[in-house]
Amino acid sequence: MGKQRLKMFLIPCSCGKTFAVSEDYDRRGTNWTRYLICPNCGKRHDPKNRLIELGYDPQGYWKADAC
Repeated sequence: MGKQRLKMFLIPCSCGKTFAVSEDYDRRGTNWTRYLICPNCGKRHDPKNRLIELGYDPQGYWKADAC
């Protein structure tokens, strides 16, 4: 089995803040808790529409795997 890549899951907000979520954010809770609240301005975001998945490349940099 190969080595797993490091990944980050980020939600950008229009206020300029970007915050991280766990990989299993959508498998916990109910539909009522699906919307994530920006820690800076309080706006609610649906991560299914805003999620940016970054993967660490073995060459030493982060790149977008999925948006």
